[in-house]
Amino acid sequence: MSQAAVSKVSIQRFHNGILEDAEDLVAVEEPLEIRIGFGKLESREQRRISVTMRTPGHDFELALGFLFTEGIIKNANEIASIKYCTELNTLEQQFNIVRVELKEEIQFDMESLQRNFYTTSSCGVCGKASIESIKQHCDKVTNVGFEPSTSLLFNLTQQLDSVQTVFKFTGGIHACALFNAQGNLVLMREDVGRHNALDKLIGAALTDNKIKLDQSILLLSGRASFELVQKAAMAGIPIVAAVGAPSSLAVSTAHEFGIRLYGFLRDRKFNLY
Repeated sequence: MSQAAVSKVSIQRFHNGILEDAEDLVAVEEPLEIRIGFGKLESREQRRISVTMRTPGHDFELALGFLFTEGIIKNANEIASIKYCTELNTLEQQFNIVRVELKEEIQFDMESLQRNFYTTSSCGVCGKASIESIKQHCDKVTNVGFEPSTSLLFNLTQQLDSVQTVFKFTGGIHACALFNAQGNLVLMREDVGRHNALDKLIGAALTDNKIKLDQSILLLSGRASFELVQKAAMAGIPIVAAVGAPSSLAVSTAHEFGIRLYGFLRDRKFNLY
């Protein structure tokens, strides 16, 4: 069970010189707290890892993808279970708090995690430190040996547009999509937070052995920030394309990790950085 991704609100709409009562649909934005359980079964510990504002839906994928792209886990096999904290009193609490249980043998270092969060999540406080932090967790992305054709690239955005359900209703949500080397849509996720959408996407891919992240193309519905390119690097995704602009640190990170980065992919145009 989870809450809806779309909510109905009462508004006043001004059109053709007339202000009238109406209804509109908006994307839901609610907090999700991610907790982690670790240690021996007889002395299990719990820590709060993160709180993010997200659109409800695919919450377990979001938690899994977040833990992976932050370097807390190496793969989905380190997870014993992911559950909502249903022992809490209210439905709002129950389905806005997720607890991820690590397997008993998996080591967890809270101090190391906090240091890593500072360098990777502090709004680009220090670009060099941020990139060095990623280097500690992942290697340079392996060249996949193919360059997508212009026709393949232009077809990516058309496919994404056709499946962005929540965006069609609300106009206010981000999307990320994975395509295979042939340009076929494999997965798509939406969220009010662009980083959440990508974590959901990567989390879903980690649980599907048929999806080869290192042979995939990632399409972003908005701009390409450092944080999104960082997550792509952690996942080993070799090609990232964005409908919007990349940031300077996103470009630097793509160069550093061997990611082929496209920006402004729209209207049958693009920039290759």
